[in-house]
Amino acid sequence: MVGLGVSVARGPRVIRLQGVHKRFGRLHVLRGIDLEIAPGEVVVVIGPSGSGKSTLLRVINHLEPIDAGTIYFHGKPIYAYRVGDRLVHDSERAIREIRARIGMVSQRFNIFPHMSVLKNVMAGPLHVRRLPRADAEVRARALLERVGLTDKVHAFPAQLSGGQQQRVAIARALAMEPEAMLLDEITSALDPELVGEVLRVMQGLAADGMTMVVVTHEMGFAREVADRMVMMDAGEIIEEGAPEEFFSRPTQPRTQAFLQAVIRH
Repeated sequence: MVGLGVSVARGPRVIRLQGVHKRFGRLHVLRGIDLEIAPGEVVVVIGPSGSGKSTLLRVINHLEPIDAGTIYFHGKPIYAYRVGDRLVHDSERAIREIRARIGMVSQRFNIFPHMSVLKNVMAGPLHVRRLPRADAEVRARALLERVGLTDKVHAFPAQLSGGQQQRVAIARALAMEPEAMLLDEITSALDPELVGEVLRVMQGLAADGMTMVVVTHEMGFAREVADRMVMMDAGEIIEEGAPEEFFSRPTQPRTQAFLQAVIRH
């Protein structure tokens, strides 16, 4: 069963990064990243602040353009890539379509404060997918039930706890029926007692076979749900492996020190 630390069979990749670099001025944030994500695989990315974890997710979703390398989606290069000697840039429409297929949720919630919970979740299917209103509402209600918010459909974000707002953000991303989800420290802004309710939703997604790349410091969640752990440091992937090996026998001194500090904390 995918999502419980069992190795995933080799096969076509949903997402692949090849030699990806990203700079912000003189700051070289991603330094030649090579990473593959298989269908249904849950990859958990950890590392110290400033190691490039969030930037990694942002370039996959093209919230930041890359400076070198290639990103592939289902085996096809996307966003900006070379065809022979020519550099090709995807159209804005093509980029929007790819983003709709790769959902992203961050720690900032990013839900519309002037809309009810139900309308927040309906917005993407209505305005991007052009789904009929009745169908969009059925989908939204089903997803809100999935994340445990059936009693909050008519509430507004200001009336919700942080954990509830984050669950709305997850439901809103799922409403677009993405093929993969990028989750960036989505529990880091929550009070400790609210973290569990969001992690339970993520565990459910993993059990259902959703392809996910998760940046988190929740090591218990990583042990239980990850198929593969990835350690980043100074813009590079320095170690990766199955959770059992990764946590019990890390090979890199930097990984050992980081895990000791995080688990002790």
